[in-house]
Amino acid sequence: MQSGMGKTDKWILEYETKNPTNNPLMGWESSSDTLAELKLEFSSKELAVNYAKNNKINYEIIEPKKRKTVKKSYADNFLN
Repeated sequence: MQSGMGKTDKWILEYETKNPTNNPLMGWESSSDTLAELKLEFSSKELAVNYAKNNKINYEIIEPKKRKTVKKSYADNFLN
C-alpha cells in the first residue's frame, strides 16, 4: 500500500464532541452537537492558534509525526 503526501501541509481545527451517546440499534456514537462535524483548515499552525484564541476556543496542538520514506523499486520485491 502506498500513502500519498497530498494535503499534508494543512493544519486542521476540529471540535470535540460534547455529550456523545451510543445508538442502541446500530452501536454508533452520536451527538446533538453539530460543531463536532465541522473541520477548519489553515495553511499554518500560527493561523490556527490565532483563530482559536480570537474565538476563545480551547485547543490542543498535535504535532504531525515525521514520515519515514523508503525508496525502492518493484524489482526489489524479488531479491533474495
